[in-house]
Amino acid sequence: MGRIAIMAAMHEELAALLASMPDEQKDTVAGREFWVGHLEGREVVAVLSRIGKVAAATTATLLVERYGVDALLFTGVAGGLGAGVRVGDVVVADALLQHDMDASPIFPRWEVPLYGRSRFEADAAMSERLRAAAADVLAHADTHLGAQALAGFGIASPAVHRGLIISGDRFVSTAAESGALRAALPDALAVEMEGAAVAQVCHDLGVPCAVMRTISDRADDSAHLDFNAFIREIASRYSVAIVRRYLRG
Repeated sequence: MGRIAIMAAMHEELAALLASMPDEQKDTVAGREFWVGHLEGREVVAVLSRIGKVAAATTATLLVERYGVDALLFTGVAGGLGAGVRVGDVVVADALLQHDMDASPIFPRWEVPLYGRSRFEADAAMSERLRAAAADVLAHADTHLGAQALAGFGIASPAVHRGLIISGDRFVSTAAESGALRAALPDALAVEMEGAAVAQVCHDLGVPCAVMRTISDRADDSAHLDFNAFIREIASRYSVAIVRRYLRG
């Protein structure tokens, strides 16, 4: 097996992953800290993605071109859009789209110019393995997180979903914004700020990728509430448990 990249969207997620790596060594490139080591017997490079599409694309490119990773796994949080996608659920991407890409009328809305497509697929085999890992962890969420932590955020019977994740360079945090996205892209399950750019880089460089997002809110007027506590107590613990389960196979 080759070297796998793990891109974390939040500092707390990266810290939890690094705490599980017995031999991580830091390398600083372009102002980013890349941690090279092993996790569950696999050679990994862990890094904070940074926020937004351009920053995440730069990080992904460095992972492939400088560190020679053979696959990329992205983990973070997102706002839920799809019906039945609740706080505490996990969404694994089948495909990713930039919801703020619009070069019309020259190109159709959402289509990336000169690509002839708006959606970039995640690797099917990686995504299915990631879905299975997430399902296994969520089935035992009480063990991994504790019933009290789950109850504190109103989480009961968390589920895994697979489908479209959309990305844009703004934090969607009002009911009007999320409602407009649902109307325009009714099959979108979640919205975040990096995944589609990472998927485009991986498409360009021929590297398989998978994207997983824990739902922290419903991308509406309550999206800012308890966000930091959710990352610390729920999302970061999900991430490390699911990534480790994924790497074990």
